Amino acid sequence: MTIQPSRRAFIKIAAGTGVGLVIGLDLPFASAAAVETFAPNPFVRIAPDNTVTVLVKHLDKGQGVATGLSTLVAEELDADWRQMRAEFAPADASKYNNLLFGPIQATGGSSSIANSFLQYRQAAAVARAMLIAAAAAVWGVPAGEIVVTRGVLSHKSGKSGALGDFAEAASKLDVPKDAPLKSASDFAYIGKTFKRLDTEAKITGQPIYTQDVHLDGMVVVSVVHPPRFGAVAKSIDASAAQSVKGFLDAKIIPQGVAVYATSTWPAFKAKGLVKVEWDEEKAEKRGSAEILAEYRKLADQPGVVARNDGDADAALGSSAQVVEAEFTFPYLAHAAMEPMNAVVKFDGDTVRIWSASQMQTIDQVVAGAIFGVPPARVLIDTKYAGGSFGRRAVPNSDYLAEAAMAAKAWGKPDPVKLVWRREDDMRGGFYRPMYLHRVKAGLDGVGNLVAWKHVIVGQSIFAGTGFEKALVKNGVDVSSVEGVTDMPYAIPNVHAELHTTKVGVPVLWWRSVGHTHTAYVVENMMDQLAAKANKDPIDFRLALLKEKPRHVGVLKLAAEKAGWMKVAPAGRFRGVAVHESFHSFVAQVAEVSMSNGKAKVERIVCAVDCGVAVNPDIIKAQMEGGIGYGLGAAMRDAITLSAGVVDQGNFDAYEPLRMSDMPQVDVHIVASTEKPTGVGEPGVPPAAPAVANAVFKATGRPILALPLDLDKAGRA
Repeated sequence: MTIQPSRRAFIKIAAGTGVGLVIGLDLPFASAAAVETFAPNPFVRIAPDNTVTVLVKHLDKGQGVATGLSTLVAEELDADWRQMRAEFAPADASKYNNLLFGPIQATGGSSSIANSFLQYRQAAAVARAMLIAAAAAVWGVPAGEIVVTRGVLSHKSGKSGALGDFAEAASKLDVPKDAPLKSASDFAYIGKTFKRLDTEAKITGQPIYTQDVHLDGMVVVSVVHPPRFGAVAKSIDASAAQSVKGFLDAKIIPQGVAVYATSTWPAFKAKGLVKVEWDEEKAEKRGSAEILAEYRKLADQPGVVARNDGDADAALGSSAQVVEAEFTFPYLAHAAMEPMNAVVKFDGDTVRIWSASQMQTIDQVVAGAIFGVPPARVLIDTKYAGGSFGRRAVPNSDYLAEAAMAAKAWGKPDPVKLVWRREDDMRGGFYRPMYLHRVKAGLDGVGNLVAWKHVIVGQSIFAGTGFEKALVKNGVDVSSVEGVTDMPYAIPNVHAELHTTKVGVPVLWWRSVGHTHTAYVVENMMDQLAAKANKDPIDFRLALLKEKPRHVGVLKLAAEKAGWMKVAPAGRFRGVAVHESFHSFVAQVAEVSMSNGKAKVERIVCAVDCGVAVNPDIIKAQMEGGIGYGLGAAMRDAITLSAGVVDQGNFDAYEPLRMSDMPQVDVHIVASTEKPTGVGEPGVPPAAPAVANAVFKATGRPILALPLDLDKAGRA
């Protein structure tokens, strides 16, 4: 796909007031459409050629949201799946905001289907009603006698026609405020499995990513970043880079040194020849060991109280048995397969951006501020993302701001394409924070859990960002303590404290955010406590979950499907974990084998309750992907620093999950009529503790630090 700016027309689509929609929607960077196109709202477009295009307001980074939202439209429109198309919506929060986030257009928190479930169905239902009305007028029959089946309108008189046949006539009608929705018993698509819309394009290599964007006169830029976070460039010597054919220039920008070239390889090659003098006065110079040592000192001091039920200290003092443990978690990179990139073009009036934008509204504000134009004059063509896991949603739009700064420094109207190498991505920061947890838990004389005292030490994701006011309450970053302050277990005495640290390493949400570490601690402790109480780990949990039916449901389902009550095969050991995140409930039973002190994950049985299952195949894929992602990081990965310099640079040192590492995964979805909830992230949290608990069963030694290092799991 070679994008020619001259071919990019602005298309005016008549939109009504139904479903909270407004008239006059501009679609910058959209594909050409005939004037007869029927678009009653910003979400659905039906053309005379009988194609139905769904305007997807969320970024699809592999999770399948383009197919999911199209499913909702196809359902209420009674379309044929073969006529469905998906196109990313323009950046316009007035029409495409995330209903769960407020007035911003953004993708995250496993919220795409949850916030769009009714919105897209209502949009399609309105379109369907108008098409029926148009057909009724053309045929001279009552609208109530027309039925729609698989994209065909028909009447008992024998008259019939495709949806596209009535697009022009429907576009001239008034838009109703609403239209009735189907009942679940009439669903033809929701709850069914069928091919994703992007499957063919991805299999055949059709270019749909930012890396595939090539514009006339485009300049490629690669940035030399400082070796330590917080350092800034003082001076540069680019004389050696002059020998590289295609090298154009090198300029200091706030993020480092922008190296410009005619294409990607010359930019990378020249980048390695540019010498930079850095000012490290404000740089972070501590290593991981020093940071962790400071965390341990903080854990000895009183922290900010995040939860306080009963009297945990008194209950611990009178407990028959007390279990204590310290857990440590390293920084983690997102390590998406497609490193950060973006294309920026400024013509003196309007900023155009091609990027896998995950927070379009924030990206508009940041880019607008850099070029001195209103956010409305920042037009974003959202591309598919080759993974993200949270990395493309940054409160300060770091990589996109870098692209914009490089384009501004270039000072010409040429489009500028920023391309990161893997090393830039791995060492670029915005990691899952490093954390330390200390827990004391007490059992009474008959093995009941009566006390829990928990201390958490780590960086805040939200402090210093635009989200701080809403998500840091009384000094407590909710993402640091989620999974602990809302533990589902009925423990009469619970006390939790938080120490928020100041470290110069930029941090960010990472797939499942705080649940990545809190679920591990809680579920690991549950198995240790069950062992002390001489109780089965699932029975121990069930006794504490009597008021949590959805936790119980997935826990029992996973146990049943894993054969928990049966004796494990020789050399196999099982572990369990259950956790709620993003309003979805997931239980996993891991089965590991032990040989010569090494553990191998052989099988994971997963049960998920995410409300109405819009597309079961995508749900299963997200559970499988979440398990693989969680295991890949937990088994061997860590971002470490030596004197402030990140040690890892590529996949040789930060090794991704291998095919040989991936266990058999069986996913079972709980049938539900509850509203749909997230599935992109909830598969991650239970994976690591379920595996760790299986190793604990095999060895009798709990794993208290990640990565798991399964190659040494059974060694003393």
